Amino acid sequence: MKIVVLKFGGTSVGTTKKIKKVSEIISSYIRKKYKVIVVSSAMSGVTNDLVNKSKEISENFSSNEYDVLVSSGEQVSCALIAGRLKHKGIKSRSWLAWQIPIMTEGQNKNARIIKINKRKILHYLESGGIPIITGFQGIDFDQRITTIGRGGSDASAIMLAKFFNAEKCIIYTDVEGIYTTDPNKLRKAKKIKVISYEEMLEMASLGAKVMQPVSIQDARLNRIDIEVRSSYVNRSGTLITKKKNIKNNKIITGITSTQNDAKVSLIGVKDKPGVAASIFKPLSKNLINVDMVVQNISANGKETDLTFTIKNEDLNRTKKIIKSNIAINFRKMIFDKNVSKISIIGVGMVTTPGVTYRMFQTLADKKINIQVISTSEIKISVLINKKDIKKALSALHKEFNLDK
Repeated sequence: MKIVVLKFGGTSVGTTKKIKKVSEIISSYIRKKYKVIVVSSAMSGVTNDLVNKSKEISENFSSNEYDVLVSSGEQVSCALIAGRLKHKGIKSRSWLAWQIPIMTEGQNKNARIIKINKRKILHYLESGGIPIITGFQGIDFDQRITTIGRGGSDASAIMLAKFFNAEKCIIYTDVEGIYTTDPNKLRKAKKIKVISYEEMLEMASLGAKVMQPVSIQDARLNRIDIEVRSSYVNRSGTLITKKKNIKNNKIITGITSTQNDAKVSLIGVKDKPGVAASIFKPLSKNLINVDMVVQNISANGKETDLTFTIKNEDLNRTKKIIKSNIAINFRKMIFDKNVSKISIIGVGMVTTPGVTYRMFQTLADKKINIQVISTSEIKISVLINKKDIKKALSALHKEFNLDK
């Protein structure tokens, strides 16, 4: 059975007019003799509206009921897609995750798919039907609805492609693929034809919003090739695949930047074994993600200055947690919200010397000061002043030949 999984994002199903367009895309795969499994997100804006309603009801809205509430958006879009296909004379029906079922484990709001019962869907496909499956959700072993994180419909599609051994998994969105950097920030951004899982995972984790990092990791672990393409124009998109499938002479594949970072510096921390763990443990317990970290030990070895970055929205909580932490002593806490992180990503830097120097020199030539540095095998991230981000993006994009 030749199966294709098609996933449509919220912008692709944002209006009834767009849903009619989506039905035409689905029809084109039927004409190509594919058995089609469709996964849909909620119509754009619907999930945010439901989240806001939960906040109006309670500041501590039940996580179980939160998942029931926000998962309802996908039910609407799936019913509309199936209804349109039926109007066109195509056998179709909507499937809620619990009807299949799609089994998950883990906490509400952030569950993970562990099993998909294939029997009902296979029978429906064999009968000529097109199943329209709600993304972003599943059911746990207590028979409660769960959701798998914002943007989780991508993960739903990838896991369906895995369990049904699909030939293709195509993510339809409002852009034509993955770009060298955000085209809204730099007009010279170019569409990437092929990108590795590792590069895409770094880009998604570092600010690129086209796909959810967890879904990229699922694709990588299960070796599911993904094509990201536009639901608005019929042009090839970007293929996300394993490194050995890629022939690319570029050192750097893409550049990302963020707009919602905050820098926290603790000055004069009394240095002793385990002091860093004492600082970061309560932040972790409160689900505050710490990103870049730099530590400077004083000449006498008795004090250290420790700087790290977090998301802006976590700043007030972080300040309260640190001030109430009796396990650490420090002279002063400084914070800065006018910072942005810019990162260059590419598997080519593994075998190419001088990449770090070129990045730093390019920024220096533009009089851009680097505040914090973080590296991995295939990426270099630096923290700079937020006002310099556009200038830095343009300079680095040109330096690493991404304009061409």
